[in-house]
Amino acid sequence: ESLVRTFTPFYFLVEPLDVLSVRGASVIMNCSAHCETPPRIEWKKDGTFLNLVSDDRRQLLPDGSLLINSVVHSKHNKPDEGYYQCVATVDSLGTIVSRTAKLTVAGR
Repeated sequence: ESLVRTFTPFYFLVEPLDVLSVRGASVIMNCSAHCETPPRIEWKKDGTFLNLVSDDRRQLLPDGSLLINSVVHSKHNKPDEGYYQCVATVDSLGTIVSRTAKLTVAGR
């Protein structure tokens, strides 16, 4: 008789950590999730999903990490500073959300 497997392991291998950056630097927010079915990885910043498809500065790396090229930071424009979460989804199982990592950009 066959045993029905009721539990499929689905968990984060790596979750993002708080980062201190400077303007113009590149930052990687690390994230990697494990499952038999490769999870779909998305990123939230300040609670809102990032649209990385049309983004020329931010890209999703193959392992699920987020690369931010050339951090932008000025008095009136701080698009990169904030709180990031990695969101992993396997359609048949559901969604897991990473810890929240803060990206701080150091001033001059």
